[in-house]
Amino acid sequence: MTLFRISEAAALLGVSDDTVRRWVEAGALDAQTEAGRTVVEGAALAALAVERARTPDDPDAGRTSARNRFVGLVTAITADTVMAQVELQCGPFRVVSLMSSEAVRDLGLEVGSRAAAVVKATTVVVETSGGAR
Repeated sequence: MTLFRISEAAALLGVSDDTVRRWVEAGALDAQTEAGRTVVEGAALAALAVERARTPDDPDAGRTSARNRFVGLVTAITADTVMAQVELQCGPFRVVSLMSSEAVRDLGLEVGSRAAAVVKATTVVVETSGGAR
């Protein structure tokens, strides 16, 4: 069973330590004491992360076979006459996309606009801090 300290759980969820403590006090997240520290189980943290990640206000969700959708704000656009680099801040994650400048214009993208990065990949690499096992 994987256990995370409050500060680790907060970093993984992209919230403050105090927010995680409030969730524990409110019963939204189960915690226990181990070696004098408050810890939460990884499975409970994962369930909370999935619940918090739901984006019911995303009107375009479900209209594609791609399931990896990151809704966020456009934070930067670097474009020339042919290609553009578009940066989105999707929660705690920065997502960068390269596309044609024409696509940027057609989508009406500008800094501060809402957009979704949709990722469909044949390969996804998963890492752990402890290396392969």
